Amino acid sequence: MTEALGSTATPESGRPEDEAPAKRRGGKRGKKGPLGRLALFYRQVVAELRKVVWPTKSQLSTYTTVVIVFVVIVIGLVTVIDYGFEQAVKYVFG
Repeated sequence: MTEALGSTATPESGRPEDEAPAKRRGGKRGKKGPLGRLALFYRQVVAELRKVVWPTKSQLSTYTTVVIVFVVIVIGLVTVIDYGFEQAVKYVFG
């Protein structure tokens, strides 16, 4: 039989197939207590919020207007459908 080229499961790789890589503990969370981890989380949240591209006032007003108009349209649509079901139930059940 022929083996696939580039296979990492060959004995030449230096590691037996059934040996799992050693688990590592460490990094930023490895040696800190609960307060240290909480502080790390807070710093990461602040760092992510600095990456956010915040909308300008005009964009925010445009987005708000679009959402309000869409909600009003959906409310109207649901009202019309509800009224239709109400009339159908009145017709069927008297």
